[in-house]
Amino acid sequence: MSRSLKKGPYVDENLIKKIQKLKKGDQTVIKTWARRSVVSPEMVGFRIGIHNGREHIPVLIVEDMVGHKLGEFAPTRKFIKHGGRMAREEAQAEAKKAAQSVQTAQEPPKKSQPAAQKE
Repeated sequence: MSRSLKKGPYVDENLIKKIQKLKKGDQTVIKTWARRSVVSPEMVGFRIGIHNGREHIPVLIVEDMVGHKLGEFAPTRKFIKHGGRMAREEAQAEAKKAAQSVQTAQEPPKKSQPAAQKE
């Protein structure tokens, strides 16, 4: 459910205070835990460290991010890949292709025989 238009977008007060203290274009990382805060136009150009539950991920705020929430730019889960028989077979096929390409790259180039001299 979205926030009421009457209330306006939510931006953490402490985050706004930290941004106002810095000069425009300053590359200092501002650490925040307020993932629910909406990116406002005042934040554009600053580097914000968004907490993902384990560490602060530095994100440079650009104009296209205005209106989105900070949490969208710092994923909390790391996708590795799906497992199973098909994935294992695909991985083996890729490894075989890589081994073949390395092998062909290591072969010395064949010496070409000189062309017959014209008389």
